[in-house]
Amino acid sequence: MPLFGNSFSPKKTPPRKWASLSNLHLLDRSTREVELGLEYGTPTMNLTGQSLKFENGHWVSESGTFLGDRRELQRLRKRNQQLEEENNLLRLKVDILLDMLSETTAESHLLEKELEELKQQSRRKK
Repeated sequence: MPLFGNSFSPKKTPPRKWASLSNLHLLDRSTREVELGLEYGTPTMNLTGQSLKFENGHWVSESGTFLGDRRELQRLRKRNQQLEEENNLLRLKVDILLDMLSETTAESHLLEKELEELKQQSRRKK
């Protein structure tokens, strides 16, 4: 009995099955090409009873016309316009505030510089 012999020998794992759990290998070539091929078609979705498809970077109704309520569409456009105007006004206000802040900061630096010069002049006179 060797002193440092086979005191630790892990069990060997059983070999894996070669068959995949997927049944795609059982399909014939034409079915696999339809299911897994490169022709995906256009993406479509259904929202609130309206079917939409994705074409040229935009979602378009499959019937070609907007089926929603025209008043709702006009209300949304009006609200969008109001929000854009409000956004522009807020941007203008921010620009004005930044200008006021920079002007005040410049004046503060000038006053500090003047104060330092006056302190130095008073020290020289003593």
